Amino acid sequence: MELALYDSESGYYARAARRSGRAGDFFTSVDVGAVFGELLARQVIEMAGLVQSPVSSLQSSVASRQSPVDFVEAAAGNGRLSADILRAIRAQDRATYDSLRLHLVELSAAARHAQRPTLDDVADRLTSSTPDLPPAFTGVLIANELLDAMPVHQVVMREDGLREVYVTADHSDPRLETGDWRLMTIEGPPSTPALEEYLNRADVKLEAGWRAEINLNAVEWVRDAVRRLERGFLILIDYGHPARELYSVTHAGGTLTTFSRHTNSDSWLARPGEQDITAHVDFTSVSRAAEDAGGDILALLDQTYFLLGLGAAELDAADLKTRLAVKTLLMPGGLGSTLKVLIVGKNVGRPALRGCSFGVRLT
Repeated sequence: MELALYDSESGYYARAARRSGRAGDFFTSVDVGAVFGELLARQVIEMAGLVQSPVSSLQSSVASRQSPVDFVEAAAGNGRLSADILRAIRAQDRATYDSLRLHLVELSAAARHAQRPTLDDVADRLTSSTPDLPPAFTGVLIANELLDAMPVHQVVMREDGLREVYVTADHSDPRLETGDWRLMTIEGPPSTPALEEYLNRADVKLEAGWRAEINLNAVEWVRDAVRRLERGFLILIDYGHPARELYSVTHAGGTLTTFSRHTNSDSWLARPGEQDITAHVDFTSVSRAAEDAGGDILALLDQTYFLLGLGAAELDAADLKTRLAVKTLLMPGGLGSTLKVLIVGKNVGRPALRGCSFGVRLT
């Protein structure tokens, strides 16, 4: 999965600046239009104000209000989402816009090369564009559909215990030409005791025959991001479930899947480097990692309720394009309920955030 998605020469994400949209392999909320960024801008403005608020009576509110705020987008691609958010912030609150320092985090060199042209009139806010998170930052980090694209371990429970699924090359198929090969899976002992430890900590018991994916990378990434955050918020938007649902009979076959030309399948060994590979996120373990690093879990809710809290229903209903975009973002069974929003705070207390004002509901 690591090679198929991120190899610098052959990886699916490394070879293109953009993979989503009508001409790509899948749709994200960003592809719906600028309305998604406009709604997120409202939450970023509120969070930036909370970060800039005095942390002691010795600070001047005016001086604090002018302090810079880091706005970090992880897995930023070509920067489309940040561009939409920044344009909306500039229109809604010029003072906040002027205080922001944009950091785009993206592994693909092709995507990074496309960021400044995509930002265009808001490129003045760009402070850094690198493959890694800033060493330290104070402000707001957004990651839209990052964790589900991180490489996972796949395991299967057998009568004699947990086994891991490995990928190997098969040269024995008689239909192959001499020297050719195809990918296949084999089972073996777990590659690391961390896999069983992960399931035990999540209080998960897999039944015989159940398959599951374990995303050790996601847990470590979130832990690292919270450690680097000195004061502020993380907004993580992704496909996933709490552990009790993800590791249950409902998903007993696992969630590893591929997307190609807007069609998903379980043929994840086919055409490596030519299609997306993804697995659902365990929000229980991700949340615990954030808390271990000093963060506070402020909310976990469906994208529908998060965007309704940000005023999605108040957008211009007379504009057909906007109405259709909002419907797509909120629709149950689609982006609205399958995408979850995890909000983490650090050194900001437990504020009543606008994105949670419609109610914290998880389906």
